Formats: sequence, structure tokens, C-alpha cells
Amino acid sequence: MIVCIAEKPSVARDIARLLGATKQHDGYLEGNGYQVTWTFGHLCELKYPEDYYPQWKQWNLNQLPMLPRPFGIRLKQDEGVQKQFHIIEGLMKQAEYIVNCGDAGQEGELIQRWVMQKVGITCPVKRLWISSLTEESIREGFQNLEPAANRDSLYQAGLCRAIGDWVLGMNATRLYTLKYGRREMKAPPLSVGRVQTPTLALIVKRQREIESFVPEPYWVLATKYRDTLFTAQKGKYLQEEEAQQALAQITGKPFTVTAVATKRGKEGPPKLYDLTSLQVDCNKKFNYSADVTLNLIQSLYEKHVTTYPRVDTTYLSDDIYPKCPNTLNGISGLYPDLMTPLRGKALRKSKKVFDSSKVTDHHAIIPTGVAPQNLTDAESKVFDLVARRFISVFYDDCVFDTTTVEGETGEVPFKVQGKHIIEEGWRAVYKRDRKTEEDEDEEQKDEERLLPDFQKGESGPHEPQLTKKMTTPPKPYTEATLLRAMETAGKTVDDEELRDAMKENGIGRPSTRAAIIQTLFRRRYIRLERKSLYATATGCELIDIIREELLKSAELTGRWEKKLRDIERKTYDAGTFVTEIKEMVCDIVAQVKADNSNRRVTVVPEEVKTKKARKQ
Repeated sequence: MIVCIAEKPSVARDIARLLGATKQHDGYLEGNGYQVTWTFGHLCELKYPEDYYPQWKQWNLNQLPMLPRPFGIRLKQDEGVQKQFHIIEGLMKQAEYIVNCGDAGQEGELIQRWVMQKVGITCPVKRLWISSLTEESIREGFQNLEPAANRDSLYQAGLCRAIGDWVLGMNATRLYTLKYGRREMKAPPLSVGRVQTPTLALIVKRQREIESFVPEPYWVLATKYRDTLFTAQKGKYLQEEEAQQALAQITGKPFTVTAVATKRGKEGPPKLYDLTSLQVDCNKKFNYSADVTLNLIQSLYEKHVTTYPRVDTTYLSDDIYPKCPNTLNGISGLYPDLMTPLRGKALRKSKKVFDSSKVTDHHAIIPTGVAPQNLTDAESKVFDLVARRFISVFYDDCVFDTTTVEGETGEVPFKVQGKHIIEEGWRAVYKRDRKTEEDEDEEQKDEERLLPDFQKGESGPHEPQLTKKMTTPPKPYTEATLLRAMETAGKTVDDEELRDAMKENGIGRPSTRAAIIQTLFRRRYIRLERKSLYATATGCELIDIIREELLKSAELTGRWEKKLRDIERKTYDAGTFVTEIKEMVCDIVAQVKADNSNRRVTVVPEEVKTKKARKQ
């Protein structure tokens, strides 16, 4: 028998149906020479400290650091998990060969490899590697099964990630809890982790910037001419006296247009979605948390209507291009008006969309071409985002004119700028969004307005105005802006190309960032007010008490993420990564043990309430 093992029962059923394995057994399906079984996510995990040495069960500073050699795995202590494992074990020990049908990513590889290791298999293993769960994709995948060894480096990267998280998390959590926690109050442990702590540090840093911010006044000089507001080119006036002098200088004098310049420009469609950008948009548009969005796009993947979701690229490989007409046809019933401009001509192929060099294991999230049915309202909203984004990349660029008008009065120069769309291009796909978008800022609205037909040299009366304003503090993180900060290791990056280049040094992976944010909520380190994230007293004090920059620096953690990616690419040694983590933990343990202060971290005594419940 050929044994196929998937990550979920639902995926196993899809595979079994296509293979002809239709006979139901307890824990697997059988038929046509195949036995198809499944895990429930992780059946195995790294051993607990006490599994190595009984004395490690007790939390004791003198036992730190705990550095097992070698690391081992164990079955999760769950009756259902253990029952399913023994079913899998019986099948695998009789198998001719095994097909690993786990999710085609780092975590999926780790889940199945650990099960096979625990079984102690001796037969050959092949790998099913697919980007969607449509019948066509599964059939094509089985026709092109890979040797399991092709993904050894993926497993090594996943294993290093798990070991790194164990070494740092187990040791640092015990270390800080024993040294700085309030054990006498039966307080929960002070959880410290490789990704969660730098993420918390980002929130605390932003919060401190807001708290310490001192508003300062400034003045803006403007004047209205022909119902158009021109702003002084000087920008902000920091001294009121100077601003008043400028106002007096222009009052009662005519306004003269000194220059009119129009420049034609083009704007390409937005990039396709990776998981993070989809989570960002869903948080902005629908107030969905990162975790909710991940669950929704995972559900759409399992319903065969979108491709593999846990991706960090916004590109498609070149071999996807010939399949795109069929994909568009499959969803054309939902978007008949949007398909009309695409019919009867070759689809646009942009290097900003199709670039095999930017795709490793998986491409951007796109529809599969299977028409969605029986979606929930939330699933429909997420699918619509993915589908419109995909459709838009085949539209022409948006063509617009940017007009800059300069004027002068009393020798004070003024300027206004407006944009006029000549050809909508891809923006037609989002026409509905532009009419209903609530969070479109005023600056963008001004930028896209159509200016009157000004002529150089014209002159006339105007209405000067001087407005006092106050500088504003940075905005608190939302889940959307926090995800972007995690993606760029805390650096503020608006340019999409630069952000793509920085992803390799981001903290966490697209598939884990939602869980990290949820962990911070669960530990009561952060709270939510409306859409803004704030650190609790416990979260702030934990970051304050951690003096070891290695533990809370997003930039340094981003470098570790880069090394994990390099392990996957076979350009960095897995053993070196683990050694570095161990050395770092040894240094941190020594530093904290040597701290003779009597500092303690405040405990948040009850569940933090939010002013507005998170949308589920």
C-alpha cells in the first residue's frame, strides 16, 4: 500500500477522493492501492525539560541554562492525538512508500517529518508539493511527486526555528519569572520569546513616544483664490510673530499666478497579496484581527477557491501566466462587468506580477478559478479582496495629470497641486471602494481633486488665512501597522519595493505573526482600545526590566529570521544557528543572575477589558 498523510482530515478527504480511496476506516481512507490518513496539526512536539532530566521540572535559577543534547520529540499528551498516531504508525510500518501531503511550507514539513521520525519509518518517502487544493492541482502534484530529500533544508529551517524558540523561550521565561516575577502572589510566568518580546518592545516604544510627546504650536499660512486653497511654500511657521508678519505682507494685495505646470503620469495596479498585506487590508477595511484573517483565508484555501495562504511573496512565477485566462473565466460570473475590458485581447504580463526569480516555494495569493459557493459573509469579503486584486493586475495603468499651480502675493510664494485622472485603468476595479472607503484621508482627497483652469499671469483678489495648529504624537499601533512593523523589523517603510526587499529581515513569519499578537493578548501584555494596541503595565515593565538588547531588538531578531531563510536556501549552517542561540542564552542567563537589584514586575490582576470588542 501507498500511505498518504495530510495535515487535516478535510484535506485527506479531498486527496482520497481523487485517488479513489473511498472506503472509510477509523482514522484513514482506503482504496485503489492507497491509504490516506491525517494528523490534526502537530501530533508531536519537542520534549519538555523534565523529559530530559527529572530535576528540570522544578523552576530553579541554579538549573539554568537548560541546553538538551540532543533534542528529542514526544507525542502530545492528548488521548485523541495518541490514538491517531497509533493508527498512522500501523499504516506506515506496512507501507510500500509514503507520500507526505502536509501543507507545502516550513511548518507542514516539520509536522509530518516528526510523525515519521516518531514512527521510525524505513520505507521511501515522496513529497506532494502543491499551491492549491483543486482537483487539477492535486492531480498534477501526484504526477510530479518529489523525493522527500528535496525539502530537507526546509525541514532543517523549521527544526532550527523550533529549537531556537525552545532554548530561548524555556530558559528566558523561567529566568525572568524567577528573578523578577511575583511568585508570592501566584502570578503567571513572565513569558519571554524570540519573536513575541521584540514585538512587545515595538508597542512599548511607540507608547512611550506618545506619552512623552509634548505638542508644539506652528502656524500655516494659506489663501483662497478662485475657490482654491493655496498654501505658503515655506510650510510651517514655528514663530507666531513671523507668521503674522507674512500675513500682513499679503493682506490687501492681489494674488498672481506665476506658473502652471501639468505633468502626465502613470500608476500601475497594486501588488498581489501576500499574507501580511491581506491581513493589513482586512484590518483596515473590516477591522478583522490578523488571526481572524488567517483563519478566513485558510478556510478559503481548504474550500479550493484561493491558493496557499502562508506566503510572503507578491509575485507569480512565469508558468502561471498561461493558466490565468481559465482562472479569470472561473470567477467571471461574479464579476461580469470587470471581465468585459479583458475579453478579446491577450492578458497583460507585467514583470511586477510575473517574475519567477521572486518566487521560491509558493506564489502570491490568488483565486484558483473555482467559483465560490456557500461562503460566509466574512469569507466573501476576503475572497472579494483577493479576486479584485488578481483581476486588477491585468488592467492598464491608471493615467493621470498632476497640475502644479504656483502663485505669489506680497512676495510670499504659494502653491497648490491637484490630480486629474485621464484614464481609470485598474482603478475601475476599485470604483466601489473609492465611493465607500471611510478611512481615505483628506490629503489623498485633495491630491485627486480637479483644479480650475488657471493661466499664468492672471491676478485677482484672495482671502488670506492664518491657522494655528499643534504638532501631533505618533499614532498607536493597530494590528495593520504592527504587522507592517514586524515585516520590516520596526522600520517605517512606505515604498513597496523597499518593503519587499526588507521582508527577509522581518520578525516572525507571515504564518506566525497573528499567533504572536494573540499570545501578547493572552499573556495580558497588550490590550485593545477601538483599533489601537496599547501595552499593559505588565508589558511595559517586562520590557523595562529586560536590559539585554538581544531579547527585545526587532532588528536583531530580524537577522535571526534571515539566517533561518538562508538555512532553507542551504546558504547557512543549521548547527551554527543553534550554537549561536545557545551562546546567546548562556550570556543572558549570566547577566540576569548577576543583577543584584530587587526589581519586580507589576501583575495585571484581571482580564483587560477593551472599549470595543474585537470583531470575530
